[in-house]
Amino acid sequence: MKKQRIALGGLPTLEGVSPSCVSLPGGDWPTFTDFLVQRFPDISREVWLQRMAAGAVMDEFGEAVTPERPYRGHLRLYYYRALPPETRIPFDEELLFQDAHLVVVDKPHFLPVTPSGSYLQETLLVRLKNRLGLDGLSPIHRIDRETAGIVLFSVKPQERAAYQDLFRQRTVDKVYEAIAPWRADMPFPQVRRSRIVEGQPFFRQVEVDGPPNSETVIELLETRGPLARYRLRPVTGKKHQLRVHMNALGLPIVNDRVYPPLDPTPEDDYNFPLQLLAQTISFDDPFTGERRQFGSKRRLEFPQAGR
Repeated sequence: MKKQRIALGGLPTLEGVSPSCVSLPGGDWPTFTDFLVQRFPDISREVWLQRMAAGAVMDEFGEAVTPERPYRGHLRLYYYRALPPETRIPFDEELLFQDAHLVVVDKPHFLPVTPSGSYLQETLLVRLKNRLGLDGLSPIHRIDRETAGIVLFSVKPQERAAYQDLFRQRTVDKVYEAIAPWRADMPFPQVRRSRIVEGQPFFRQVEVDGPPNSETVIELLETRGPLARYRLRPVTGKKHQLRVHMNALGLPIVNDRVYPPLDPTPEDDYNFPLQLLAQTISFDDPFTGERRQFGSKRRLEFPQAGR
């Protein structure tokens, strides 16, 4: 009888965390364990043995991977990540809307949208899976960990691509707010177009010469002393685009730890959140035909004097 492969989406979550997948190349490792130890040098053999003992490593047919099981290439393994107990990020998301298609959340500053690096349980996605009991929940788009505001999630995995197509087709209207320096010599509105690429270190983006691949419309809303509140309308969606564009104009967003560059990058200080907010988002829903519009309940505050 032919074995039935399992898909990633068909596996259960473990405390809200979906399994990760690794494809196995051809090779002569004695066991699966030997391959995993070499492939992931930051994870010790002992950790892999603990995961296997807990049934948290399996092949693409759903069979458990045991410590001495001989290696076989051209196969997929699924495994559940485990991290040491995480310190809770002391801010809560707010659920704004939920139906059979969408979950809309007002994200706080400092909370990552999806697991990465040292963040697993303390991410918006995992918090929501545990809270709502929706294993198939997946983000339609993302905003920076440091940014607060609106984030959309697809309830049904098969519908996610249709929502993401709206972003690719630039039919989603997104409005952000930011607090940054005010320059009396700069007229508004401004349109910033530039070419943004990955810089060094990898998480920092830079502008380079070449055809523009990013565009932001920047409007002045109010001024207060040396600072101002701005409305930012990204036409494109490059990583860190708003932060890069504001910094390039000599208007770095208040409390940005990355633009302008600081070396080493400072650790989080919860007293000084990045003053950037994903304020509103609107689009025509491809499944219901409705005009969807959602707005954040959060508000950016001008820093107090002396801070």
